Amino acid sequence: MRLGLALGYWGRGPSPGHVPLAREAERLGYDSVWTAESWGSDAFTPLAWIAAHTSRIRLGTAVAQMAARPPTTTAMHALTLDHLCGGRLLLGLGLSGPQVVEGWYGRPFPASPLTATREYVAVLRQALRREAPVELPGRFHAHPYRGPDATGLGRPLKPITHPLRADLPILLGAEGPKNVAQTVRIADGWLPLYWAPTRPEVYGPAVAALPEGFLVAPMAQARVCSDVAEGLLPVKAMLGFYIGGMGHASRNFHADLMARMGYEEEARRIQRLFAEGRREEAVRAVPDAFADEISLVGPRERIAERLESWRKGPVTDLLVLSPDRETLRVLAELNS
Repeated sequence: MRLGLALGYWGRGPSPGHVPLAREAERLGYDSVWTAESWGSDAFTPLAWIAAHTSRIRLGTAVAQMAARPPTTTAMHALTLDHLCGGRLLLGLGLSGPQVVEGWYGRPFPASPLTATREYVAVLRQALRREAPVELPGRFHAHPYRGPDATGLGRPLKPITHPLRADLPILLGAEGPKNVAQTVRIADGWLPLYWAPTRPEVYGPAVAALPEGFLVAPMAQARVCSDVAEGLLPVKAMLGFYIGGMGHASRNFHADLMARMGYEEEARRIQRLFAEGRREEAVRAVPDAFADEISLVGPRERIAERLESWRKGPVTDLLVLSPDRETLRVLAELNS
């Protein structure tokens, strides 16, 4: 199992510690470093900056949001950055949810998310292979565009720039069993959310029959500390926000996943508290047991024991979310 460093997305502004942390991860032998985006900083620009200050570590987006860019624009970002970093890019994509897609990007959330994702990846593959002009008679990502308001003058094109790698790895964030099954069919890897090593079945039967070489790269908050309850507080804060605020009460993929993991009553309570503006209560309502099973928190010995369960399953890359160099060092030692 390889280790990756997850940096997430920016808050109010850029973190001056991200580049030094990425360089430290590279020194410690981490295989990859990952950035994200929500409705603030983008995922690609920070990776370009990190690429300029590192030499070996792979660079991943976890995740770049599909609604933010047409698939050909994403292909342009990917082939450009892959050239600049010498073939180190891992392209992680996610659909996001209606709240972000319609509220931030001003686009309709697709009526058929699976179809939209499948078409998006198909266009990406064509662009990155550059074998012929991109053509797809799709429902959501038709190339050329043939909608009722089209001029009819569009023609199929292929990128002017020759991609460095036609087989650049594409990973997808997926939560529901059908989405996971499709991800296994069309992508090179999967970015699970809230991975619990003891219950992979919540993601559906596809997890039990993954193809050889398929990447499984969940993110986990980690912290070496003596007090487990205190160490779980940042995990609970993250969960309170995602379960309560990242989606509408009637359609929140994160809350639905928590419910499938056996915490339905707690998930709905967190949503209700967050919607009422009682955010601190929402965070406190996150069960310690749930926060604990999806993270690596506690003394070194406890983390060492729990890390074994991560190694025994299908996980190929553990993406460690921690700004603490000591925690990164301990995990590198335990995983060596």
